[in-house]
Amino acid sequence: MNIRTSLGLAAFLLLAGPAVLAQTQGPLKPSESIWKPAPTPPGGVPWQVLESAQEDPRAAKTGAVKPLYPAAVKSLAGKKVKINGYMLPLGKGANQSHFVLLAYPPDCPFHLNPGPQQFIEVKVSSAIPMNYDVRTIEGTLELAGSDGGGVFYKISDGKEM
Repeated sequence: MNIRTSLGLAAFLLLAGPAVLAQTQGPLKPSESIWKPAPTPPGGVPWQVLESAQEDPRAAKTGAVKPLYPAAVKSLAGKKVKINGYMLPLGKGANQSHFVLLAYPPDCPFHLNPGPQQFIEVKVSSAIPMNYDVRTIEGTLELAGSDGGGVFYKISDGKEM
């Protein structure tokens, strides 16, 4: 085997290896992927709790995305929660007062595909600087989603900690 063949084989294995592994292991759950959810702040809610909500298969038949909340999530409704996440702005500008808090770091601005259990729509009274670092947000958790629009969680009185 010459050097050119060896380099070609090495390049193929580097590029195709992860795809082959992913196909043989089956689909990965978010907690098993290379991305990890933002760490839980002290006294905060772990994303795994919010991710335990499921999409209602009956609503899906009509094109709606509605939640089925387990007891652990229902117990948080209307309560002040603290959670870490990654900011995704919904407007232009260096400061944001309305944004989405993502469980996982945004990996590509052209192909964001978090499930409705993996983000929170957040509104804060005082705009906060935009950046892609882990942010800690505190506010009252609203269990949304009854409209079928695909937003399961909202915080309308948020503040950055």
